[in-house]
Amino acid sequence: MNTSLKAIINAKLIVGDEIVEDKILLFDKRIVKIEKKIDLDQIEIIDAKHHYVSAGFIDIHIHGSGGADIMDATPQALQTISKTLLQTGTTSFLATTMTMSNEVINKALQNIQQHSKKVLGAKIIGIHLEGPFINPAKHGAQDKTYIEPANFKLIKNYMQEIKMITLAPEEKGNETFIKDMSKKYPHIILSIGHSDASYAEAKKSFKWGISHATHLFNAMNPYHHRKPGIVGAVFDSDVSCDIIADLVHTHPSALALVQHVKKDNLLLITDAMRAGCMKCGTYDLGGRRVEVSKGKACLEDGTLAGSVLQMNEAIVNMLKYTSMTLIEAINAVTRIPAKKLAIPKGELKVGYDADIVIFDENLSIIKSIIDGEVKYQCLDY
Repeated sequence: MNTSLKAIINAKLIVGDEIVEDKILLFDKRIVKIEKKIDLDQIEIIDAKHHYVSAGFIDIHIHGSGGADIMDATPQALQTISKTLLQTGTTSFLATTMTMSNEVINKALQNIQQHSKKVLGAKIIGIHLEGPFINPAKHGAQDKTYIEPANFKLIKNYMQEIKMITLAPEEKGNETFIKDMSKKYPHIILSIGHSDASYAEAKKSFKWGISHATHLFNAMNPYHHRKPGIVGAVFDSDVSCDIIADLVHTHPSALALVQHVKKDNLLLITDAMRAGCMKCGTYDLGGRRVEVSKGKACLEDGTLAGSVLQMNEAIVNMLKYTSMTLIEAINAVTRIPAKKLAIPKGELKVGYDADIVIFDENLSIIKSIIDGEVKYQCLDY
């Protein structure tokens, strides 16, 4: 048997913008073929039993899961998060940091740089630096004690690993930083977030190099008919945005609105903290006490502190409360984030990485495959 080649049969393959039921998916570390007839002699067969098969989910904003957090800055924490995410269908993610002291952030960045390639589950495909270059007025669950103007000093040793930076463009000095970054490091997504920028300031920042908005509606000024703010600027532009579809951070009506307006420029994220895939109880986020109850994570003063959302749950919520089709919802966690990051993932396409997920009609994850290897299998199937 050719142990390197595998084939998925009897599948509802999500390929491009259609669901294909009469083809076989052949892969090793990458997608090899998608055809009706393939000689399966000496090839390992995976029977999807008429369930859905798509590219693996990509989460560009996640702090932790399974009791571990990126800011723990240990190899064990990265392993725990990586393995835990497989049960949610996430096969790749950006390890997301928080606003803490430069020393703590540096340790977390160094840990990712040294150990991210060693994880055994979902791949760490880069770093999302959320803060400390944000607005104190919109710090949310971030510790405003450590907020500072955007600068290269903190991140200069990690420019290859950093793929995304969330910052407040209206803060003093951040305009120059944004312009320099977009010119010298075009591979890094610059995202407006934890910001109090006006509509005009936000629109201006898009010209400087801001191309995305972090957890739209949250940690930013509210949309108002006389002061549309950041949300209005995002709606009136072609910048992409992401949203936390947990029904806690965003009302179903807001989910439907942003889906209607942004369409192919909308990504789903979890913004999950260490309590993701865990029981309710007391946890911490960035050194601050967090109470998790009934799917809601809050600081002691009631401020929302990340989420416990799972990516497959986010898809379910979008399907239930918006006009999104299954293909559109899957694209929002596969093709669209992959395109934003400019990586060969996110599609069942010849030559792309064989990061694959098999799930049922309820979005329960049956198998998660990384680089062509089955890394998770639900025992119920």
